[in-house]
Amino acid sequence: MRRGEKPVHIVVTEPVRVESLDLDAQGIARLTPNEDELAQGQGGKVIFIQGALPTELVTYVVTRDKARFSKAKVLDILKPAVFRAHPQCKAFGICGGCTMQHLDVRAQVAMKQRVLEDDLKHIAKVVPEEILRPMGGPAWEYRHRARLSAVNRSIKKGTVLIGFHEGKSAYVADMTACEILPKHVSNLLPELRQLVMGLSIVDRMPQIEVAVGEPEDPNSDDPRKTKPVTALVFRNLLPLTLTDEQLLRDFSDAHQVWIWLQPKGIETVAPFYPLTGKLCYRLPEFEVEMPFKPADFTQVNHMMNRTLVSRAIRLLDVQAGDRVLDLFCGIGNFTLPLARRARTVLGIEGLESLTTRAKENALHNQLVETVSFMQSNLFEVTPETIASWEKAERWLMDPPREGAMEICQSLAKLHQQGSELPPKRIVYVSCNPKTLARDADILCHQAGYGLASAGIINMFPHTSHVESIAVFDLASS
Repeated sequence: MRRGEKPVHIVVTEPVRVESLDLDAQGIARLTPNEDELAQGQGGKVIFIQGALPTELVTYVVTRDKARFSKAKVLDILKPAVFRAHPQCKAFGICGGCTMQHLDVRAQVAMKQRVLEDDLKHIAKVVPEEILRPMGGPAWEYRHRARLSAVNRSIKKGTVLIGFHEGKSAYVADMTACEILPKHVSNLLPELRQLVMGLSIVDRMPQIEVAVGEPEDPNSDDPRKTKPVTALVFRNLLPLTLTDEQLLRDFSDAHQVWIWLQPKGIETVAPFYPLTGKLCYRLPEFEVEMPFKPADFTQVNHMMNRTLVSRAIRLLDVQAGDRVLDLFCGIGNFTLPLARRARTVLGIEGLESLTTRAKENALHNQLVETVSFMQSNLFEVTPETIASWEKAERWLMDPPREGAMEICQSLAKLHQQGSELPPKRIVYVSCNPKTLARDADILCHQAGYGLASAGIINMFPHTSHVESIAVFDLASS
């Protein structure tokens, strides 16, 4: 709700049938048009109903009323949808993190696939030659990275609240468990409340970052080395007292977690106790182990990341003699596995810190002979920039939400110049179907590519996040 807008509470007992669902998991219904709307050739007013699903007959409470649409919450479900599911999390409807828990996972996947196909059709005006089978995995306890907010609500609640924000709100949800976090992390939420409450800087500890890595040594006889490694990064806006430091050490020992601190910007993140440790994930198919720091960007769903890397490299169809470019390479998530298949691989990343980590990971995996990394701003790319990268037969791109428009536009210019620099095949991994579709429009209508295949990866079950993958082949001249 916008600032200054007064809330409303209008109970509507006249049932409506829900027609569709938006990406915020709101049911969409349309009222019968009145005489004025009919006279103007308009449809009836649109109602966005939180908690309602397509095909359902519901009553609702209006919480925001505009001339052309209303926002509402479901009051009663008179006829439930066959794909309605029982939310597993007690904070569902309060926490803003998993808005689709009331929708069967199979229906979630189908909806995300439809979003991708619709965006490609309407934005890019293309249809893939092949729709890839959706990739899915565990629906619960999958999230190995999280940013928890901490707020001192001792006057109102008698405790500190630690968790995710409420839906479209600055308030932190009152939650003591989270079903998408690994069980051992979820169990820590009440313990973290008590820990932060005991600190002298209780009002100056706004955030706790969670990063879970794979066991240090799954084959060890030491049970401590066969458990997942869990790092907690405490954002301390004021220095800790000696008592604070001891409380953190005691918490680390009691729960076998690795404590890091962040007193200022992201560059200040450093281990506090113990001073050393090992945080990593593994890609067994490629014999790659990826050490990372809690502040590094990595995929939050380790199991689905394995599946994604495997499919992306298989789709790229790398040959032993190929030179490959990995754009937006991060710490080397695709680059190092590609180095097991290709002649040489160049990973390009915009952030110096991630480029440094990627080089370290190449050394860790003894791949420095076949892989190299460079830092470059991939949002300021020209045909001359691509020429400086030199010819590569295949590219993999995994851009952030903004997409890779400048790269695609430069490929279009090279194509129009008759250049031989554009790769034969591009595999494009996307976290935003709209920017993927925008870039597909450029590649398919200006750069000489055809869309061979596309599909989704359900990387974030119960959320509206759509992760997708597309394959572009350069048309034969």
